[in-house]
Amino acid sequence: MTATSITPVILCGGSGTRLWPLSRKSYPKQFVQLMGEETLFQASARRLSGKTGALSFAAPMVLTNSDFRFIVTEQLHGIGIDPGAIVIEPEGRNTAPAILAAALLAAKTDPDAILLVAPSDHVVPDVAAFHAAVEQGLAAVAQGDLVTFGIQPTHPETAYGYLELAGKPEGGPVKLARFVEKPDGAAAQAMLDAGTYMWNAGIFLFRAADIIAAFKTHAADLMDPVSDALDQAKPDLGFLRLAPEPWSKADDISVDYAVMERAGNLSVVPFASGWSDLGGWDAVWRESGPDADGVVTSEGATAIDCRDTLLRADGNRLEVVGIGLSNIMAVAMNDAVLVADMSRAQDVKKAVTALKAKHAVQATQFPKDHRPWGWFESLVVGDRFQVKRILVHPGASLSLQSHFHRSEHWIVVEGTARVTVDDEVKLVTENQSVYIPLGAVHRMENPGKVPMVLIEVQTGAYVGEDDIVRYEDVYARD
Repeated sequence: MTATSITPVILCGGSGTRLWPLSRKSYPKQFVQLMGEETLFQASARRLSGKTGALSFAAPMVLTNSDFRFIVTEQLHGIGIDPGAIVIEPEGRNTAPAILAAALLAAKTDPDAILLVAPSDHVVPDVAAFHAAVEQGLAAVAQGDLVTFGIQPTHPETAYGYLELAGKPEGGPVKLARFVEKPDGAAAQAMLDAGTYMWNAGIFLFRAADIIAAFKTHAADLMDPVSDALDQAKPDLGFLRLAPEPWSKADDISVDYAVMERAGNLSVVPFASGWSDLGGWDAVWRESGPDADGVVTSEGATAIDCRDTLLRADGNRLEVVGIGLSNIMAVAMNDAVLVADMSRAQDVKKAVTALKAKHAVQATQFPKDHRPWGWFESLVVGDRFQVKRILVHPGASLSLQSHFHRSEHWIVVEGTARVTVDDEVKLVTENQSVYIPLGAVHRMENPGKVPMVLIEVQTGAYVGEDDIVRYEDVYARD
């Protein structure tokens, strides 16, 4: 039997405020190792790759923003997946413009291409069951339907939207009756008892031509700006950058509101084998498999006489200890700590709002600043000095640059660095150091096959990240 080719479309934006402090605007939850050795994005990409049964997944199309583009490529490379396209959105405009752009791009090659659209931050433990559900949806797609996937509720959840089915699920696609907004507790319990309501997973399966036709019928105002943004898109280091001016004219609207709630050709494939969007620390606690006392601890966390509690330590030389806690979630990082009642998981985003109001960098900035070449983190910041740890990937290179206000000392602690200082180029190996005078034109490269790590000590009147003049940059940054 010939396998049906499906092009995954992975939506990879968002700010992840409900999983603060581990998820922040500069590095949201899909890129973090929340569950296991892989990130949620990597697990999503792996789930939508290869051949299995009647399915054959093509190279994925990823829609993300400029800040995340190199993180996407790095994490895909880490699991051996080559993307078919990485499309850069000039600004977030919600899911409807993003999905339309993906469909229009796919239709340039094949209008009948089958697209499987999925967020990048979901947990699906039973991959085989998910593939079987996708196979079930293909029959409805062949009839021109737009297919969405409904999750069998396990409890009266108030944080999800729901799908009301036209009838009870009996092992195949069911026509959709209507979308239901996030309910209160009583309504959620009533829908759970009815047996004809599913959680809305925001995962879709359809032909490119069919979803484009739906947009033309129900959201025609999106067609011109999104089409123009795609037609005027420019390649950039292997990425495809949508044109910002027409893109800015597209409505900021979800695909549910723009199309799905108005379309009459919608079918739902019920899925009952486990799923979570990890929409809060309570969901992380549930999915992590609490012990007999309902306790989940990470490495670096210790629970003594606790019940129904999550203790997580994410940081160097960090230990978290809970004693006599009940129904508590505590997440500690080197620069921020969250402690809250488990029932207030959905209110964590209020903490982010409060921190933004007081201009705390922890509201949005991750401790590690990820760059195309690797990452750095500040270890100590004081008056006229800063100490950083810097990791440079094998073969990667920082820009050729200089500074107006600071000098730098570099001490290599792992690997080998090729260092340029004005007209001199030399190798600096482990336990060796080099001095970069103020104003010197310099560059750091990793010529080796293993990551290179160094400690950087900056001294001067100003040590901000904007004290930089770039002369050459392989990543084409400003």
